[in-house]
Amino acid sequence: MGDSSNDSFTVDKSAKIFVAGHRGLVGSAIVSKLREIGFTNLILRSHSDLDLTRQSDVESFFATEKPNFVILAAAKVGGIHANNTYPAEFIAINLQIQTNVIDSSYRHGVKKLLFLGSSCIYPKFAPQPIPEDALLTGPLEPTNEWYAVAKIAGIKMCQGYRIQYKWDAISAMPTNLYGPNDNFHPENSHVLPALMRRFHQAKVTNAKEVVVWGSGSPLREFLHVDDLADAVVFLMKNYSGVSHVNVGSGSEVTIKELAELVKEVVGFEGELVWDSSKPDGTPRKLMDNSMIAGLGWKPKVSLRDGLVDTYNWYLENLKQ
Repeated sequence: MGDSSNDSFTVDKSAKIFVAGHRGLVGSAIVSKLREIGFTNLILRSHSDLDLTRQSDVESFFATEKPNFVILAAAKVGGIHANNTYPAEFIAINLQIQTNVIDSSYRHGVKKLLFLGSSCIYPKFAPQPIPEDALLTGPLEPTNEWYAVAKIAGIKMCQGYRIQYKWDAISAMPTNLYGPNDNFHPENSHVLPALMRRFHQAKVTNAKEVVVWGSGSPLREFLHVDDLADAVVFLMKNYSGVSHVNVGSGSEVTIKELAELVKEVVGFEGELVWDSSKPDGTPRKLMDNSMIAGLGWKPKVSLRDGLVDTYNWYLENLKQ
């Protein structure tokens, strides 16, 4: 899969690396990781400086900056409610961003590009754990198909450019991520930050209990965003294949175990109550991690350590 020319990724610390989406959960962790390794020439542009949906702006950016490597972590993301409310934006903005960045990267001599997707690309009834080859074997989850179709198109675009132009574009599909810079917004946050926020509020108001929907039995997988950043560097160095690569934690936890762990990390002393009249969602969702494990990568951050780290960040940012 890999070839020795990719070793050049971490050899030259002055190589120009464009991290698109550097302010998000994923992009910010990748930037920190690259700086930690010693890269000195990161090219970062906020949305106000460069609108990635505008082809001519992206073209002129690449013509001027000529980055050596590109990590594409920019995307319009959101939960079920957002996908239902803004389907046009979810498909159009994501298609525009990735089409512009991937094509301009190729045209302007980028050595290697990594495109980041998400586990929602897989069919609703994919086998569990989900292997890479489950892609396009069945219908998608209808609630986020606008986003998923765009991400699938990005994978296929990287594959098409590799096949036709012999260009080194790869894709990585992370599982559910969490960590510093996550979205803790009450309306549209994911399960883990939502639980953390609720337990924190219950703690500061001395509430007697926190009620959580469902039975707590569904199994889920969570990966700390620093582990994803580590995997991104690993793949930039070691992988140059056609297939997209799953990046999971390789371990799963029930929502009940997760809630109890978050409760403990936050230090909420009250009671945790399950409202089993409310729906549970999919009983199990886990990615098959064997491809990246076979290449020699494994995650390092335990769920407990990751939650402590995330809660510390949350507390820091509450003050601001």
